Amino acid sequence: MATVPLRVVDATKRFQVGGHDQTVFEQVSLEIERERIFALLGPSGCGKSTLLRAIASLEPLSEGRVELGAEDGAHPSVGIAFQQPLLLPWLTVQENVRLGLRYAANRGAGDHESVARILAAFGIAPLADSYPDELSGGEAQRVALARTVVTQPQVVLLDEPFGPLDPLTRASLQDWLVGIQQSLRLTVVIVTHDVDEAVYLGDRVALMSAGPGRIRHVWETARGPSRTRSSAESSALREEILRAYMGVNAGAAAARAAGGLALAAQGAPRFARSALDPAPTQEGTR
Repeated sequence: MATVPLRVVDATKRFQVGGHDQTVFEQVSLEIERERIFALLGPSGCGKSTLLRAIASLEPLSEGRVELGAEDGAHPSVGIAFQQPLLLPWLTVQENVRLGLRYAANRGAGDHESVARILAAFGIAPLADSYPDELSGGEAQRVALARTVVTQPQVVLLDEPFGPLDPLTRASLQDWLVGIQQSLRLTVVIVTHDVDEAVYLGDRVALMSAGPGRIRHVWETARGPSRTRSSAESSALREEILRAYMGVNAGAAAARAAGGLALAAQGAPRFARSALDPAPTQEGTR
Protein backbone atom coordinates (compact mmCIF):
# COMPACT_ATOMS: atom_id res chain seq x y z
CA MET A 1 0.00 0.00 0.00
CA ALA A 2 2.89 2.36 -0.79
CA THR A 3 0.61 4.93 -2.44
CA VAL A 4 -2.69 3.73 -0.95
CA PRO A 5 -2.75 4.51 2.78
CA LEU A 6 -6.45 3.64 3.02
CA ARG A 7 -8.45 0.88 1.37
CA VAL A 8 -12.06 -0.16 2.03
CA VAL A 9 -12.85 -3.71 0.91
CA ASP A 10 -16.40 -5.06 0.45
CA ALA A 11 -17.72 -3.06 3.40
CA THR A 12 -21.30 -3.67 4.56
CA LYS A 13 -23.10 -2.12 7.53
CA ARG A 14 -26.43 -3.21 9.01
CA PHE A 15 -28.43 -1.91 11.95
CA GLN A 16 -31.20 -3.61 13.88
CA VAL A 17 -34.45 -1.69 13.47
CA GLY A 18 -37.47 -3.06 15.30
CA GLY A 19 -35.93 -6.52 15.35
CA HIS A 20 -35.16 -6.47 11.63
CA ASP A 21 -31.87 -5.90 9.80
CA GLN A 22 -31.64 -2.63 7.90
CA THR A 23 -28.70 -2.39 5.51
CA VAL A 24 -27.14 1.08 5.44
CA PHE A 25 -24.55 0.32 2.75
CA GLU A 26 -23.20 -2.84 1.18
CA GLN A 27 -20.22 -4.12 -0.82
CA VAL A 28 -18.45 -0.74 -0.74
CA SER A 29 -14.86 -0.80 -1.97
CA LEU A 30 -12.63 2.27 -2.22
CA GLU A 31 -8.94 3.12 -2.58
CA ILE A 32 -7.71 6.45 -1.22
CA GLU A 33 -4.40 7.59 -2.69
CA ARG A 34 -1.73 9.32 -0.66
CA GLU A 35 -1.67 13.12 -0.47
CA ARG A 36 -4.89 13.56 -2.44
CA ILE A 37 -8.42 14.71 -1.61
CA PHE A 38 -11.10 12.07 -2.09
CA ALA A 39 -14.66 13.44 -2.15
CA LEU A 40 -17.46 11.06 -1.18
CA LEU A 41 -20.71 12.42 -2.58
CA GLY A 42 -24.23 11.17 -2.07
CA PRO A 43 -27.81 11.99 -1.05
CA SER A 44 -28.98 12.08 2.54
CA GLY A 45 -29.40 8.60 3.98
CA CYS A 46 -26.97 6.79 1.66
CA GLY A 47 -24.63 5.89 4.54
CA LYS A 48 -21.63 8.07 3.67
CA SER A 49 -21.22 9.47 7.20
CA THR A 50 -21.63 5.99 8.70
CA LEU A 51 -18.92 4.75 6.32
CA LEU A 52 -16.63 7.56 7.44
CA ARG A 53 -17.14 6.59 11.09
CA ALA A 54 -16.40 2.96 10.22
CA ILE A 55 -13.10 4.05 8.63
CA ALA A 56 -12.33 5.93 11.86
CA SER A 57 -13.14 2.78 13.92
CA LEU A 58 -16.07 4.57 15.58
CA GLU A 59 -18.56 2.13 14.06
CA PRO A 60 -17.96 -1.61 13.45
CA LEU A 61 -18.61 -3.03 10.00
CA SER A 62 -21.01 -5.95 9.63
CA GLU A 63 -18.91 -7.35 6.79
CA GLY A 64 -15.75 -6.38 4.93
CA ARG A 65 -12.71 -4.56 6.22
CA VAL A 66 -10.79 -1.29 6.33
CA GLU A 67 -7.07 -1.49 5.57
CA LEU A 68 -4.77 1.23 6.83
CA GLY A 69 -1.08 1.10 6.12
CA ALA A 70 1.92 3.41 5.96
CA GLU A 71 4.89 3.13 3.64
CA ASP A 72 6.97 1.53 6.39
CA GLY A 73 4.17 -0.87 7.27
CA ALA A 74 3.25 0.98 10.44
CA HIS A 75 -0.39 1.62 11.30
CA PRO A 76 -1.15 5.26 10.46
CA SER A 77 -3.22 7.49 12.68
CA VAL A 78 -6.60 8.69 11.48
CA GLY A 79 -8.13 12.02 12.42
CA ILE A 80 -11.78 12.96 11.99
CA ALA A 81 -13.64 16.27 12.10
CA PHE A 82 -17.42 16.54 12.11
CA GLN A 83 -19.95 19.03 10.76
CA GLN A 84 -20.10 20.86 14.09
CA PRO A 85 -16.78 22.10 15.58
CA LEU A 86 -17.56 20.60 19.02
CA LEU A 87 -15.09 22.88 20.82
CA LEU A 88 -15.02 22.84 24.61
CA PRO A 89 -16.33 26.27 25.67
CA TRP A 90 -14.20 26.54 28.82
CA LEU A 91 -10.92 26.08 26.90
CA THR A 92 -9.12 28.66 24.77
CA VAL A 93 -8.35 28.08 21.10
CA GLN A 94 -4.84 26.80 21.78
CA GLU A 95 -6.11 24.59 24.61
CA ASN A 96 -8.78 23.09 22.34
CA VAL A 97 -6.15 22.37 19.67
CA ARG A 98 -3.81 20.85 22.27
CA LEU A 99 -6.61 18.63 23.60
CA GLY A 100 -6.06 15.87 21.05
CA LEU A 101 -2.46 15.42 22.20
CA ARG A 102 -3.60 14.53 25.73
CA TYR A 103 -5.13 11.20 24.72
CA ALA A 104 -2.92 8.16 25.26
CA ALA A 105 -3.13 7.07 21.62
CA ASN A 106 -1.72 10.43 20.49
CA ARG A 107 1.03 10.94 23.06
CA GLY A 108 4.26 11.64 21.29
CA ALA A 109 2.44 12.89 18.19
CA GLY A 110 3.21 16.52 19.00
CA ASP A 111 4.13 19.09 21.63
CA HIS A 112 3.60 22.75 22.49
CA GLU A 113 5.73 23.82 19.53
CA SER A 114 3.67 21.72 17.12
CA VAL A 115 0.50 23.39 18.43
CA ALA A 116 2.04 26.80 17.75
CA ARG A 117 3.06 25.73 14.24
CA ILE A 118 -0.44 24.46 13.44
CA LEU A 119 -2.06 27.63 14.78
CA ALA A 120 0.23 29.68 12.51
CA ALA A 121 -0.31 27.41 9.49
CA PHE A 122 -4.08 27.57 9.93
CA GLY A 123 -4.08 31.36 10.29
CA ILE A 124 -5.53 31.30 13.80
CA ALA A 125 -2.44 32.18 15.89
CA PRO A 126 -3.90 35.63 16.77
CA LEU A 127 -6.91 33.79 18.25
CA ALA A 128 -4.84 31.50 20.49
CA ASP A 129 -6.17 32.96 23.76
CA SER A 130 -9.75 33.45 22.57
CA TYR A 131 -12.67 31.28 23.71
CA PRO A 132 -15.12 29.51 21.36
CA ASP A 133 -17.95 31.98 21.98
CA GLU A 134 -15.69 34.73 20.62
CA LEU A 135 -15.16 32.99 17.26
CA SER A 136 -17.05 33.18 14.00
CA GLY A 137 -18.35 29.97 12.43
CA GLY A 138 -15.44 29.80 9.99
CA GLU A 139 -12.87 30.44 12.73
CA ALA A 140 -14.40 27.73 14.93
CA GLN A 141 -14.22 25.22 12.08
CA ARG A 142 -10.55 26.07 11.49
CA VAL A 143 -9.87 25.40 15.17
CA ALA A 144 -11.66 22.05 14.97
CA LEU A 145 -9.62 21.04 11.92
CA ALA A 146 -6.41 22.22 13.61
CA ARG A 147 -7.25 19.99 16.59
CA THR A 148 -7.52 17.06 14.18
CA VAL A 149 -4.36 17.80 12.20
CA VAL A 150 -2.09 18.56 15.19
CA THR A 151 -1.97 14.83 16.00
CA GLN A 152 -0.26 14.33 12.61
CA PRO A 153 -2.75 11.84 11.16
CA GLN A 154 -1.82 10.27 7.86
CA VAL A 155 -5.49 10.24 6.84
CA VAL A 156 -7.88 13.11 7.66
CA LEU A 157 -11.62 12.36 7.54
CA LEU A 158 -13.99 15.33 7.18
CA ASP A 159 -17.74 14.84 7.63
CA GLU A 160 -19.40 17.79 5.88
CA PRO A 161 -17.20 20.26 7.78
CA PHE A 162 -18.49 23.34 5.92
CA GLY A 163 -22.18 22.42 5.84
CA PRO A 164 -23.49 24.93 8.42
CA LEU A 165 -21.54 27.91 7.01
CA ASP A 166 -22.74 30.71 4.74
CA PRO A 167 -21.74 30.45 1.05
CA LEU A 168 -18.91 33.02 1.15
CA THR A 169 -17.32 31.55 4.27
CA ARG A 170 -17.75 28.06 2.83
CA ALA A 171 -15.98 29.00 -0.43
CA SER A 172 -13.18 30.70 1.50
CA LEU A 173 -12.62 27.63 3.69
CA GLN A 174 -12.65 25.34 0.65
CA ASP A 175 -9.77 27.39 -0.81
CA TRP A 176 -8.04 27.31 2.57
CA LEU A 177 -8.44 23.52 2.86
CA VAL A 178 -6.81 22.99 -0.54
CA GLY A 179 -3.84 25.12 0.55
CA ILE A 180 -3.48 23.32 3.89
CA GLN A 181 -3.79 19.89 2.25
CA GLN A 182 -1.04 20.72 -0.24
CA SER A 183 1.34 22.42 2.21
CA LEU A 184 1.04 19.68 4.86
CA ARG A 185 0.76 16.88 2.25
CA LEU A 186 -2.37 15.46 3.83
CA THR A 187 -4.50 12.57 2.63
CA VAL A 188 -8.11 13.74 2.97
CA VAL A 189 -11.50 12.05 2.64
CA ILE A 190 -14.36 14.55 2.69
CA VAL A 191 -18.05 13.61 2.82
CA THR A 192 -20.47 16.01 1.16
CA HIS A 193 -23.84 16.20 -0.60
CA ASP A 194 -22.75 19.34 -2.46
CA VAL A 195 -21.80 18.57 -6.08
CA ASP A 196 -19.90 21.86 -6.53
CA GLU A 197 -17.87 21.23 -3.38
CA ALA A 198 -17.03 17.68 -4.47
CA VAL A 199 -15.94 18.80 -7.95
CA TYR A 200 -13.85 21.70 -6.64
CA LEU A 201 -12.10 19.85 -3.80
CA GLY A 202 -11.84 16.28 -4.99
CA ASP A 203 -8.92 14.81 -6.92
CA ARG A 204 -11.30 11.88 -7.16
CA VAL A 205 -15.08 11.96 -6.63
CA ALA A 206 -17.13 8.89 -5.71
CA LEU A 207 -20.93 8.91 -5.92
CA MET A 208 -22.95 6.77 -3.51
CA SER A 209 -26.55 5.74 -4.06
CA ALA A 210 -28.97 4.85 -1.28
CA GLY A 211 -31.30 2.02 -0.39
CA PRO A 212 -28.79 0.53 0.54
CA GLY A 213 -25.71 2.64 -0.12
CA ARG A 214 -23.42 1.53 -2.94
CA ILE A 215 -20.64 3.18 -4.93
CA ARG A 216 -22.14 3.95 -8.33
CA HIS A 217 -19.29 5.77 -10.04
CA VAL A 218 -15.83 7.22 -9.39
CA TRP A 219 -14.48 10.16 -11.41
CA GLU A 220 -10.86 11.30 -11.75
CA THR A 221 -10.70 15.08 -11.94
CA ALA A 222 -7.11 14.90 -13.31
CA ARG A 223 -6.34 18.54 -12.54
CA GLY A 224 -3.22 18.20 -10.35
CA PRO A 225 -2.66 20.74 -7.57
CA SER A 226 -4.49 23.62 -9.33
CA ARG A 227 -8.15 24.38 -8.64
CA THR A 228 -10.64 26.46 -10.58
CA ARG A 229 -14.38 26.93 -10.26
CA SER A 230 -15.03 28.05 -13.83
CA SER A 231 -12.97 26.08 -16.36
CA ALA A 232 -14.67 24.28 -19.23
CA GLU A 233 -13.36 20.96 -17.93
CA SER A 234 -14.69 21.45 -14.40
CA SER A 235 -18.04 22.69 -15.75
CA ALA A 236 -18.41 19.61 -17.95
CA LEU A 237 -17.47 17.32 -15.08
CA ARG A 238 -19.92 19.08 -12.79
CA GLU A 239 -22.75 18.58 -15.29
CA GLU A 240 -21.91 14.88 -15.68
CA ILE A 241 -21.77 14.31 -11.93
CA LEU A 242 -24.92 16.37 -11.36
CA ARG A 243 -26.89 14.23 -13.84
CA ALA A 244 -25.70 11.06 -12.11
CA TYR A 245 -26.45 12.57 -8.68
CA MET A 246 -29.99 13.50 -9.70
CA GLY A 247 -30.50 9.91 -10.81
CA VAL A 248 -29.35 8.37 -7.52
CA ASN A 249 -31.25 11.02 -5.54
CA ALA A 250 -34.48 10.02 -7.27
CA GLY A 251 -33.65 6.39 -6.50
CA ALA A 252 -32.98 7.27 -2.86
CA ALA A 253 -36.40 8.91 -2.49
CA ALA A 254 -38.08 5.84 -3.95
CA ALA A 255 -36.06 3.54 -1.68
CA ARG A 256 -36.99 5.55 1.43
CA ALA A 257 -40.66 5.41 0.50
CA ALA A 258 -40.51 1.65 -0.12
CA GLY A 259 -38.55 1.11 3.10
CA GLY A 260 -41.09 3.05 5.11
CA LEU A 261 -43.94 0.97 3.73
CA ALA A 262 -42.08 -2.26 4.43
CA LEU A 263 -41.27 -1.28 8.02
CA ALA A 264 -44.83 -0.12 8.61
CA ALA A 265 -46.11 -3.46 7.38
CA GLN A 266 -43.78 -5.21 9.84
CA GLY A 267 -44.95 -3.00 12.69
CA ALA A 268 -41.44 -1.58 13.12
CA PRO A 269 -40.47 2.05 13.75
CA ARG A 270 -39.91 3.91 10.49
CA PHE A 271 -36.54 5.37 11.55
CA ALA A 272 -33.87 4.52 14.06
CA ARG A 273 -30.73 6.58 14.59
CA SER A 274 -27.34 5.13 15.44
CA ALA A 275 -26.14 6.14 18.90
CA LEU A 276 -23.14 7.77 17.19
CA ASP A 277 -25.20 9.83 14.75
CA PRO A 278 -25.16 13.56 15.53
CA ALA A 279 -28.48 15.32 15.78
CA PRO A 280 -29.90 16.75 12.54
CA THR A 281 -28.71 20.25 11.64
CA GLN A 282 -30.35 22.96 9.59
CA GLU A 283 -28.66 21.41 6.55
CA GLY A 284 -30.68 18.26 7.13
CA THR A 285 -29.82 14.73 8.15
CA ARG A 286 -27.23 12.78 6.20
